[in-house]
Amino acid sequence: MSVPFAILRHAATVWNEERRLQGTTDTPLSPAGEAQARRWRLPSPVDQWRRLSSPLQRARRTAELLRPAAAVAVCSSLREMSFGAWEGHTVAGLRDRLGAVFVAEERKGLDFQPPGGESPRSAMARLDAWATSLEAPVVAVSHKATIRALLALATGWDMTGRPPYKLDWHCLHFFEVGPDRSVRVGQLNVPFEP
Repeated sequence: MSVPFAILRHAATVWNEERRLQGTTDTPLSPAGEAQARRWRLPSPVDQWRRLSSPLQRARRTAELLRPAAAVAVCSSLREMSFGAWEGHTVAGLRDRLGAVFVAEERKGLDFQPPGGESPRSAMARLDAWATSLEAPVVAVSHKATIRALLALATGWDMTGRPPYKLDWHCLHFFEVGPDRSVRVGQLNVPFEP
């Protein structure tokens, strides 16, 4: 039997607006992010599923503000990928400052790893362990790099070049764990109800 789950990115923070890498830096939602999350309503049947969140406050707060209101359980596997020494910087700024060193790191795809940070391959392994442990449907609030790692897990994308699907970060993304315990794409870019 397959187990479906849905995942979404947290609402906006000031660092999102400034295009800074947040990683595990525990930034709060911006006022605009708070308002955004308050407008999001989970569609049926997701509105009845157990609600999980990354331990980082921007994800927890988003999960708490989603309608309808529900209890939120924190799950460390849903945390954002660590960008180590590069947290707080913009990708454009890092490209300017580090030049070829940064570009070479980006080209590593799944093995991209900032100094003191985590690789997408490592994030993918923790997400695989989390997803394959699910016994019932859940809806999870997580982060951009984490959801991209989940997409790589489900599709075999090596994170070089364009992703196989364009993700709308203001939508739900459905995946499922199949009977063979593999993670597969369900339906992506499902809008919230008005």
